[in-house]
Amino acid sequence: MSYMNIPYGLDREPIPLPQFISIWKVQANDTYNISKGKGFDVPGLFITYEGKGILSQGEQHHELHAGTCFFVQEAIPSTYRCQNNDWKFYFLDFSSLDVMPFLQLPVGRVIATGKVADAIQLCERMIDTLIAEPFGYAYSANMILQELLLLFAKEHSAAPSSRHTELNNILIYIHRNMNKAIRIEELIAQSGLSRTTFFSRFRSITGQSPSDYILNLKLESAKVSLETTNVSLKEIAAHLQFYDEFHFSKLFKRKYGLSPSAFRRLKD
Repeated sequence: MSYMNIPYGLDREPIPLPQFISIWKVQANDTYNISKGKGFDVPGLFITYEGKGILSQGEQHHELHAGTCFFVQEAIPSTYRCQNNDWKFYFLDFSSLDVMPFLQLPVGRVIATGKVADAIQLCERMIDTLIAEPFGYAYSANMILQELLLLFAKEHSAAPSSRHTELNNILIYIHRNMNKAIRIEELIAQSGLSRTTFFSRFRSITGQSPSDYILNLKLESAKVSLETTNVSLKEIAAHLQFYDEFHFSKLFKRKYGLSPSAFRRLKD
């Protein structure tokens, strides 16, 4: 039978992506001193790659030195100026900070980054795109903005520390090979972890034991096959490595509350 995968998609509301407005490349000396009594009109991002500047928002004062970025809120009285006659930075305006919680990026706080060289490349690519205005340039500028935000998010988000990334390849392997007999001991060996650590970390990521995860994945694949093909129960059971169609039917009914045959009739 044809291999039937399961659908992959986002299990939440769409992420509110900010819209790019403008980018400034500034090389400032001590004459550079900006005051915004009503604050920024829209949110923005400072990326300092040389020298240092001082940003004040309300009662807060921040040193924006080389190797930092800073997300500013709109509508807060602000001033910013060069210090020591040398401040080189990019400043990007965009529409909203709503995406920040999703990316776990702080607003109103200096963020040290080791990704300045990568950020410079993205900013220069954005500027070149806006100068040349090739087909789809506005869309491209927005895509580059998302790349830039993701660059900093991957570096600074707390998520990677709580996610055991050494199991990413294990999860991908399971999904790519759900039509095979997958042995847990082989997965443990692939991971390089002890058995206890493997089980503990696998459950912390998926909420399930490895065997339950694999079984539920196979049943989900079977469900798709029942919904979209006329392949027999025997063939589905054999393809997904169930003991036989009766064993498959028992497990399917336990999970979905209907036998595979009854479930298939519902699609007609």
